Amino acid sequence: MPNLLHYLATEFATFEEKPFNPVDSAALSQFCMVRGDGIIPALRERKAFLDLGTIVENLLSPAGRSVRFVDLLRAEAYGNMFTGLAPDMVKQNLLALAASPRFRDLAVRDYLSLFDTERQTQFAAVSFVYKKEFAYVGFRGTDASFTGWRENFNMVYDAPVPAQEQAVRYLEAVALRLPKRLIVGGHSKGGNLALYAALRAKPAVQERIERVYTHDGPGFKAGTVDAAEYAAVRNRVHKTVPQDSLVGMLMDAPANLDLRVVHSSDRGVQQHSVFTWDVEGDDFVYVDGLTDGARFTDAVITHWLAGFSDEEAAVVVDALFQALEASGAQNATEVLSGGTKSIALLSEAAKNIDPHARDVLLDALGSLAEVAAREAAQGLMQRFAPKPKSAV
Repeated sequence: MPNLLHYLATEFATFEEKPFNPVDSAALSQFCMVRGDGIIPALRERKAFLDLGTIVENLLSPAGRSVRFVDLLRAEAYGNMFTGLAPDMVKQNLLALAASPRFRDLAVRDYLSLFDTERQTQFAAVSFVYKKEFAYVGFRGTDASFTGWRENFNMVYDAPVPAQEQAVRYLEAVALRLPKRLIVGGHSKGGNLALYAALRAKPAVQERIERVYTHDGPGFKAGTVDAAEYAAVRNRVHKTVPQDSLVGMLMDAPANLDLRVVHSSDRGVQQHSVFTWDVEGDDFVYVDGLTDGARFTDAVITHWLAGFSDEEAAVVVDALFQALEASGAQNATEVLSGGTKSIALLSEAAKNIDPHARDVLLDALGSLAEVAAREAAQGLMQRFAPKPKSAV
């Protein structure tokens, strides 16, 4: 089946001829994984984001109005330009956007990148403007750093995390100079940030948002968003997850969320990459629902996390990242994207951290295994339980 890159290579219609669609959003959400420091014009309102100690990574970015995708085709910058779980695909996505008659004349502007190890913050956003018609405000997902992944895990027990607060500030800051029609989106953590920004933006900005795209973006800590808040944007949210979704099913989703399940050509955690999602025409290929494996994993993680208070979860996360740093991995993705192998790797790495943290982490991993075994046993019982006889 065709995928995102095939779509970019073959869709030549302008946005006047074919309206903005979910595949367009996925393509721009992946561009957000490009580090545009020094190339993409920076957001001028930096002071609103700058706390003491926070690194504003785009301080030296130009002050011009905008660039095009072709302006980022600089081989000398490629060594550090692409991030995320699939940096090579992010590079191919940039090349395809630069070549595409549908995308190549978009104005790329208002780049902001913040990174703060002490405050465990990793945030970046960029805006794309089509003539005077509309703007897409895109938020970066998680990079490969320990800091970026730590902030993701902090979402389990803390809300809002700094990146969520920054997302609201960014949307409100750029909206002042963008066309009236706004589309907001992102992939993975970027999808979470896009939805959070739309939910918490001032009414004058929120009313201008036509659509919020969250591509396999996780939900929120329980109690973060209430039904009344979500009601204001619910009909404009377009959430997509692959059939083996893990990330997009984490934590609570707002009530009555319309979830669209996309068919992926890959399996397991690899489906998190939108480059594996099947495309037909100007939309993704959708299926009826999640796989049994995805539902099982969601049930295991949901029940496991429910066993911790916020304070306990914070201790577990701290122990986890002590083990990650002790593992010798160059970045967090080397371990955390390892699927079931990750538990064995973390258990081994835990031998090299302080005794209390080691006990906390091993107990948490043990309880995860217990929950998984219990859920599996319950699933088998339900599968083989005798069905009630129908009434005569």
